[in-house]
Amino acid sequence: MASKIFGLYPAIRHFREDNKEKWYYTLLMSTGLTFGTISALYGLNNHIITQAQYSFIVGAVIASAVIPTLIANKFFLPSHLLEAPLLDDQAPDENDIRNKL
Repeated sequence: MASKIFGLYPAIRHFREDNKEKWYYTLLMSTGLTFGTISALYGLNNHIITQAQYSFIVGAVIASAVIPTLIANKFFLPSHLLEAPLLDDQAPDENDIRNKL
């Protein structure tokens, strides 16, 4: 996981200025879900691995994605990109909702 993180950070650093955003996107992109599951499926379809091995590999790929995602959301969530919650006196009325539809 460390090699994925430090391989992605320089590229993301080039496009983002905010330090929290840099680490947030790096951690989310370092999960490797797509490549891990596709390569495991390739191995299963070509009889390189068994069904039990496939299940174990996919489970490991998913588990390895959970940790960076939890860390990213806990410590590096770029809150300035989230919508601010509405206060009670700022709640939209019926006409605002109909106009948006």
